[in-house]
Amino acid sequence: MQSTRQHRIYLSTPTSHGDEERYIHETFVRNWLAPLGFHCDAFEAEVCDYLAARGGQERSALCLSSGTAALHLALKLCGIGRGDTVLCSDMTFAASVNPVCYEGAEPVFVDAERESWNMDPTALEAAFAAHPNARAVILVHLYGTPARTREIRQICRVHGAVLIEDAAEAMAARDGGEPCGALGDLGVFSFNGNKIITTSGGGMLITQSEQQRARALHLATQAREDAPWYEHREVGYNYRMSNLLAGMGRAQLTHLEEHRARKAEIYRRYAAGLSGLPVTMNPYRAGTEPNFWLSCLLIERGCAVTPMAVAGALAEQNIETRPLWKPMHLQPVFRQNEYSCTGGVSVTEDLFFRGLCLPSDIKMTEEEQDEVIAAIRACF
Repeated sequence: MQSTRQHRIYLSTPTSHGDEERYIHETFVRNWLAPLGFHCDAFEAEVCDYLAARGGQERSALCLSSGTAALHLALKLCGIGRGDTVLCSDMTFAASVNPVCYEGAEPVFVDAERESWNMDPTALEAAFAAHPNARAVILVHLYGTPARTREIRQICRVHGAVLIEDAAEAMAARDGGEPCGALGDLGVFSFNGNKIITTSGGGMLITQSEQQRARALHLATQAREDAPWYEHREVGYNYRMSNLLAGMGRAQLTHLEEHRARKAEIYRRYAAGLSGLPVTMNPYRAGTEPNFWLSCLLIERGCAVTPMAVAGALAEQNIETRPLWKPMHLQPVFRQNEYSCTGGVSVTEDLFFRGLCLPSDIKMTEEEQDEVIAAIRACF
């Protein structure tokens, strides 16, 4: 059936407020269009101030070209290399894992818990039992919902492993009054176009010290030495953020809490509007504050309606949805990698086959969200 809707309802798109133009215009006025620059410096400082104001410890930050670049540099700071094992969240986007492979290390995937859809500490302990020399853990806060970071951080300390916190989807989320991205040894944010704030494309590495930041900056600028000529003693990368895009990020940051509040409102309206159906919303634990980046539903077991049937029905009405992230251990590229789950039942597989991401665009009107809700209810 062809949709009569002219305006598509999207999953999550960038939202600008007008003041982005003022920051970007300043880069033209000052003719600073090159990578790095005054906007990058200010954006880093303002993010660190934001994290501290939200209850975080003192941190340093580095603007980069993507969240993936930030994660790659985090691994470089940890000295991860060929032959090393890194324990990784199983339910995530491939970008959370690919940098492990860049360095020739081996990712081992860890199952999720049902309470938050994030890494299960019990499965992590089992992974450490099988790989006692694992040097790092990459923990993902799925869909902006905080994981059991404190518990997992303690497990990492016991085993002498570094905790890299992939908060690409979780900026503005908090766990126990502390901000995601500043809970681990190293943190990563993404400012991709669909994230809660955006620089069009970009990311940020959060470090515990200025020394770590300086080392990451050196690697991100082609590892160029301080010499009058181009001198390189190691392989580097072109991972810098444009000063132009950092200006956009500064403007977006001033609206972050506004975006989070709107995302939370969308989540609550879905929860109320879908009540009575054989579905539940993506859960979060008491004591945590998600950023509600994406609202997701989970269909009860045994229900004849499938996520793909719901997705198809909404697509006919020009409404965008998306399956949950396909677990990494099910991806063909990682089919040979180990996977740690407890009880012989994979939580991530169960979630993948029963879940669906719903439109969570903060520009979506209440009337449009009501249409989405009505379309979902019609499926049941």
